[in-house]
Amino acid sequence: MVFLMLATTGWTAVHRPDAGTTLRSAALASWASARIDGRPVPAADAPVRTVARFFAGLDGAQRARLTDGYPLVVGNLDGAPAALRYRANLRGLELAQRAEEARSRDVSLTPADRATAGRRAHRFESLAEPGRQILAFDPTGGGRVAEVFGDLDRADRISVVVPGVDTDVLTFERTQRRLIAPAGMAQSLYEAQRAQAPRSRTAVIAWAGYTAPTGVGMDAATGRMAVDGAVRLESLTAGLPGDASVALFCHSYGSVVCGVAAHALPRSVTDVVVAGSPGMRAGSVADLHTSARVWATRDSGDWIADVPHLEVGGVGHGADPVSPDFGSRLLSSAGAKLHTGYFEPGTGSLDNFAKIGTGAFGSLTCATGDDACRRGISGTDGD
Repeated sequence: MVFLMLATTGWTAVHRPDAGTTLRSAALASWASARIDGRPVPAADAPVRTVARFFAGLDGAQRARLTDGYPLVVGNLDGAPAALRYRANLRGLELAQRAEEARSRDVSLTPADRATAGRRAHRFESLAEPGRQILAFDPTGGGRVAEVFGDLDRADRISVVVPGVDTDVLTFERTQRRLIAPAGMAQSLYEAQRAQAPRSRTAVIAWAGYTAPTGVGMDAATGRMAVDGAVRLESLTAGLPGDASVALFCHSYGSVVCGVAAHALPRSVTDVVVAGSPGMRAGSVADLHTSARVWATRDSGDWIADVPHLEVGGVGHGADPVSPDFGSRLLSSAGAKLHTGYFEPGTGSLDNFAKIGTGAFGSLTCATGDDACRRGISGTDGD
C-alpha cells in the first residue's frame, strides 16, 4: 500500500545542490593540521567532552585566535563555549556572504544559479545582523544553521525546536508566514515562555542543524536523513552548557529525527514533544527507550493524519504518536490550523509548549479534556 501511494502521488527522491562545499572543505582541511602554541586541536568530529576539555584549557587569546582563524569549524563544534561559536559564525557568515556575492556575478553560472547565490548572500547578511546569536552555521549544500533566543549560558531550561521537511538556510527564516520557519517558531516559543514566566531563565534554539528532506518525497518517507540528523541532535544536546533541563519540540519530519535520537539523548533531555508527526520510527513510547516524557499533539485538520502510520521495508515511520496505544501524553492543540499552525500565538499548542518549556506542567491542557497527560508528574494536580 505504501509503495502504491508513493507511485500514485508522485513522491520522488530529491537531491540538494552542493553549494558552499569549497569553503567548508577548505576549513576542515586546514583545521586537521592546526596547532595552538604547539598543541594539536581536537578533530572536527571529536566527542563533546573532548572539545569542552580542550577549550577549557585555553586562555582568551588562544580561543580568539582559533575562532578568528577557523570560523567555519569552531562555530560548529558542540562543546565549545557558546560565545565563541557566536563570534565564529559571524565571521563564517561574512566569508560565505562574500563568496555567494561573487557567485551571483559569475557569468559562467546559469541565471538560476546566480539568482540562488544572490538569495543565499542576502540570507547570510540577515543572519549576521547585530544581536543575533548563531550557534551553528555550515554553508555546505542547502546549508545548516541554528540560532539561540535568550541567554543560553544562564538558562535553567532550554527548548530546542526541531523542524521538518524543506528546511535549509534559505527557509530558516521567512518574512511572509514567518511562523512556519524554524527561526519564527523558536522566537514565538521564546516570547510565549517569557510572557508566561517572565522571571524564569529560559532559552530557545531554532535548530536547523541537519539536512532535511526536500518536499514530500522518498527522502521524507524513509529514515535515512533522520539517522544523520539524530547523530547531530545527540551531539547538540550533549554539548549544551550548564545543568539546564532540555525539552525538544519536534515538528513533522523533525519528530522522526527525535524518535531515532531518543534512545541516545542525554538525561538532561527531560521532555520530547512531537507535533504533526508522521511517526517516530517506533511502535510505542517504550520502544523509544528514553527516560524523557513523550508528548504528542495534532490538529484535527492536519493532513499528516492521512499518511499511513506503518513501516514496510524501511518506508514509513511506524505507529501514530497520538494513537492511544502509542502511549504519549496527549496535548491539546486547540486553535492550531492544519500542519503548520502549532507555533501560532493564541493556540493551545503554543500555550502547552511554553508551559512544558518553563516547567509549568500543572496547568497543561490535555487533549482528552481531563488531567490524563499530567498524571505522574511531580507537583501537578494529577500527581
